[in-house]
Amino acid sequence: MKFDSVIIGGGLAGLLCGIKLGEAGLRCAMVSRGQSALHFSSGSLDLLSHLADGTPIGDIESGLCELINQSPQHPYAHLGTAAVLDYADHAEALLARAGLTLQGHWRYAHSRLTPLGKWRTAWLSQQDAPCAPLTGKRICVVGIAGFLDFEPLMVADQLKQQGIEADTGELALPVLDVLRQNPSEFRSVNIARMLDDARYTPELLKELTALAPGYDALLLPAVVGLEQPDLPAQLQHALPCALNFIPTLPPSVPGMRMYNALARYFRQTGGIIMEGDAVTGVTRNEAGLRQVWTRNHGDIALQARHVVLASGSFFSNGLVAERQRVREAIFDLDLLDYANNGDWSHPDFFHSQPWQSIGVKTNARLQPSRNGEPLDGVYAIGTVLGGFDPITQGCGGGVCAITALHAAQQIIDTGSRL
Repeated sequence: MKFDSVIIGGGLAGLLCGIKLGEAGLRCAMVSRGQSALHFSSGSLDLLSHLADGTPIGDIESGLCELINQSPQHPYAHLGTAAVLDYADHAEALLARAGLTLQGHWRYAHSRLTPLGKWRTAWLSQQDAPCAPLTGKRICVVGIAGFLDFEPLMVADQLKQQGIEADTGELALPVLDVLRQNPSEFRSVNIARMLDDARYTPELLKELTALAPGYDALLLPAVVGLEQPDLPAQLQHALPCALNFIPTLPPSVPGMRMYNALARYFRQTGGIIMEGDAVTGVTRNEAGLRQVWTRNHGDIALQARHVVLASGSFFSNGLVAERQRVREAIFDLDLLDYANNGDWSHPDFFHSQPWQSIGVKTNARLQPSRNGEPLDGVYAIGTVLGGFDPITQGCGGGVCAITALHAAQQIIDTGSRL
């Protein structure tokens, strides 16, 4: 089986790279081990909120310039400020083409509400996510009877500390009793699969309408719109007040909604997703093609001119921590320098953790190396890269999007295809 490109990993970076290649007419295959990290995300993307020293960023352009000065190994530093912002524009347009209606723009960062009632800086958020400023003065944080993955009281208390008049309410929804019988089944995804059924919309709307009087906005856990992405907007239009949905603890309905939209659009561009498969090795044949060997295909290799490594960090097993070292799992690529004595964590849980910045080293074209030799036709993108802390710097989604589009552009510019 021959492809122009094979992408290892089916997360945000891999999907965006594959979509850009597919839109350019290149034939792509994606090998995905299992659930994408998007399934566990908020469905919002961040571009850059803090420098490595913890300084918050106000203006994104000047912030990127200072980031490059402070952190020359950050993936953004390879590209430069102008290229990062240009790719951000392209990412916003690509996400819209994939059918995702998002709020935000790279020039105007906003704050979104987290499941803990805190505010976090975001680049792009889904249209039904609660963002600052909240609509009106009186807010009702609504839970679901028996649902333990969302704490309305905690969210309301945090809002009150910010001077917002917040109460709590609860939906009974007897239709969910079948899930309540088993607490392990009473999770956001299973609730969404039931509530997305049009038969239950009147009951949901009736209870929401009963809670609405006296409030300017209702805040619910994000438990609708998984298989019917238009349902949140339908509910909003039917209520006399605003309605927003807060992502719950993982798995996340908004994150899965984003994955579904991107995977669907990738397939529409001609891409193939080989789900539940794992790459066991990559070699090169006499013709110069990369041969990608996978668990499910046995002795039949996927052949491609280009291979994109989008395998993720430790969470996705793209990086593996052993007793004495960290290694990249597929190629054993060169990594950026890190403390080889195993001192990879900080005792303060909320401090920037050194292990977060461990990852693959690349050149400006995002080509990795092994034993100091660049691998021709191979690119590394997303969280497998080193030199940044996606959590404390608030740049995880941005690095995935920007590096994905940059690597795709390098492949397109070669002009070679099978």
